[in-house]
Parts: sequence; structure tokens; C-alpha cells
Amino acid sequence: MSQILSMRELVPTIFEAVVKAPEIAKKAKAGEFLVVMPDEKGERIPLTIADFDREKGTITVVFMTIGTSTYKLADMKAGDEYFAFVGPLGHASEIKNHGTVVMVAGGVGTAPIYPIARALKEAGNKVISIQGARSKELLFWEDKLASVSDEHIIMTDDGTAGRKGLVTEPLKEVIEREKVDIVYAIGPIPMMKFSALTTKPFKVKTIVSLNSIMIDATGMCGGCRVNIGTETKFTCVDGPEFDGHLVDWDLLISRQKIYIHEEKCSFDLYLENKGVKL
Repeated sequence: MSQILSMRELVPTIFEAVVKAPEIAKKAKAGEFLVVMPDEKGERIPLTIADFDREKGTITVVFMTIGTSTYKLADMKAGDEYFAFVGPLGHASEIKNHGTVVMVAGGVGTAPIYPIARALKEAGNKVISIQGARSKELLFWEDKLASVSDEHIIMTDDGTAGRKGLVTEPLKEVIEREKVDIVYAIGPIPMMKFSALTTKPFKVKTIVSLNSIMIDATGMCGGCRVNIGTETKFTCVDGPEFDGHLVDWDLLISRQKIYIHEEKCSFDLYLENKGVKL
């Protein structure tokens, strides 16, 4: 079992856990993910690695509380141990000197995009980061992302920090003003979809990290399947990163809604067991 060394709420609904996992930390690379189980009866939650420290033997994960399992994760504290903390899984990001890269981070997507941006910066790239959130109170790790960026742009839906607007606006502006060799976009599905639609007319390669429903994470169940161009791929073993211009976004969005009823029933029961009146 892996012990939690620290747990904190970064901003409302978004939590950061630093976990003692020396064997995973030895092998972890930017872009890979983990499967985490809070307890024996919890579901297997895929979380992209947000940071790692090989010397300290630690892995950092960041997650948003949405349903039963993520609330269970948030209920845990320093000293607690996860029932399962498995990884690294999936394919790592392709780290090389592309030239100029734009990193588009939406909401909690700031966490998984940070180690990729850091690795790309270390590889000699010019890194331009665009970080977006609904409001100032939901922004986190701004300093960390800025520290590995040559240019750091903040966007908020309500204008309480940085510029008011969507991340696709400065993305288009940057591509129009200079040659961009590759774009990484990580965040909510609609944000990744429209980032890819923004870059497509300019023919700028755009990599997205998908968070499709996942069960066993070994390629056996097929639960995380996605359509990439004319092929069916499994996010767990073929991804989690894919060419954003080839993703069937509408199918992905519809598949994410398959278990909405069951998820609500589970969460209602969870709240009831905690004594919360519905």
C-alpha cells in the first residue's frame, strides 16, 4: 500500500496528494497515469501523474471531487494508505525539441500539463502556456506552470484573473503571430475539443490527454475505447494522449454520460451514509 504524506485542498473542489511510492517514482514519466483505489470497495480511478520526485520517492496526484470515489479520496488524510496505487501506466509524452510548443491547460488540467511543460522546457523548447479556469478562485499552480514557461497567459471565464475569455482565444492569437510546432491541450473535454478545432485550420499538431471511463486499465475490458480517425483505440494502453484532430469528440462525450444515473445513485447513498440530508 502507498502512504499519503500530505493532502491539501488547492482550491475549492481540487485536492493535491503527495504519496510515498518510490518504485513508481523511479520510472514515472510525464504524460503517464496511475490507477488509484481509496479502499477495497472503491472504483479504480485513473489519475494522470501531476509530479514526481525520484530522490524523495514521491508521486503527486491532483483530482477534482465529482462523485463518490473522488470524494472518498478527498476524505483521506496524511498517514492514510491507498488500497491500490498502481502505475505508471499508458504511454509517456514524446519529449524532444519540437521548437515552439503551446500548452493549453483548462481547470484541473493544469496538474497533468505541468510535468509535460517542464520536460519540454528541459528539452530546449520555447514553451508558451495558456492556463484557464472559470474564475480566480479556481486557479492553482500558476507559479509552477509559469516557472517552466517562456510566456504564461491566464484566462478566466469571468475576468477575475488575467484576461476574460476562453483559452482558445490566445491560442489562435499565438498561432497567428508566430510559428507553433505542436500544441498540448489538457482539461475538460469541450475545452480540448475546441482547442483542436482552433488549431486544425492552421495544421498545427495538437495532442490531447483523454479521460475516458476506465475499468481495468490493462486493455482487457474495452471500457475506455475511443475512436481515433478510422480506428478504435483503448485509452489505457494506446493513450492517454492522442491526436486531437482525429478524436471522435461527440462519441467520447456521449460515452462519458453512460453511467450518469448509476453515479448519482452511488453519490446519494454515499452522502446518506455520511449523514448528509438530501
